[in-house]
Amino acid sequence: MEKPFLLHMLTATKNHSPFDVNMAYDAGWSACTPYTDVTLDEVRELVQDAIFSRGPKGVKRTGIFVGGRDTHLAMEMMQAAKKSMVPPFEVSLFADPSGAFTTAAGMVACVERELKKSRAGGLQDKRIVVFGGTGPVGSTAAMLTSNAGAEAIIVSHHSLAKAETVADLCNQRYGSALSGADGSNDASIVELVSEADVVFNAATEGVQVLNSSQLMKAERLKVACDVNAVPPEGIEGVGVMDDGVTINESPTNAVGIGALAVGNVKYQTQHLLLKRMYETGEAEFLDFNNAFEVAREYVG
Repeated sequence: MEKPFLLHMLTATKNHSPFDVNMAYDAGWSACTPYTDVTLDEVRELVQDAIFSRGPKGVKRTGIFVGGRDTHLAMEMMQAAKKSMVPPFEVSLFADPSGAFTTAAGMVACVERELKKSRAGGLQDKRIVVFGGTGPVGSTAAMLTSNAGAEAIIVSHHSLAKAETVADLCNQRYGSALSGADGSNDASIVELVSEADVVFNAATEGVQVLNSSQLMKAERLKVACDVNAVPPEGIEGVGVMDDGVTINESPTNAVGIGALAVGNVKYQTQHLLLKRMYETGEAEFLDFNNAFEVAREYVG
């Protein structure tokens, strides 16, 4: 009898996301076991218990998913899991804390598609402004655009110091080239959007970060992407179902991408990566860069 496909799901939080559990089952995993309140120093023992109990054949039907809410901790847990393996006892690892990696990948892939459709040439050399950039989704989207050749700026509505701290941490850990900016007042926001080719909103749900009067100053804007699905619109004029729809408030006929359009790409990206973990037969280590590759391919 063939052994079942077993996915072990690690999180440092009190509960594992039901979203991720559902996604894993729907992707074809036979059983998914969450481990909660996991600390970094516990990863090694959990991973080795998972791999050494199944033999070389069973280990090909075993996977490790890392969730949680802290993207940096999730990546540290991924590295700890990777270092815990001994050939041929190696399994695929996939990190997607709070869905941040696949959501950010969906955002950036959708924006890149619209830039190419408008013959703007993709992300290379574009100026990207990310509101809510200090959070997991925003900082990941900023890193992906930076790695694709854009000038990426993460914005904090609290202070310049907070934005610069997060940017510096991402740069040190992942080799990106982010900068931080203050978005705590109208004058700062207008200055930022007036020089932006692309604007992302990954701020807290139900908070509007850009209104129509501010957007009217965005004289270079080509695409605005908003993942806020809770009223009011995070970027005024971008509806949740918009997918390349012209923004009426834009003086440049920029197009908007809304939360549901991004959500579809995020869903498909996570589904495809969860399937890939057991279909390839080889151990892979999947993070935000892999998510972007898959999202790019999906949106065409």
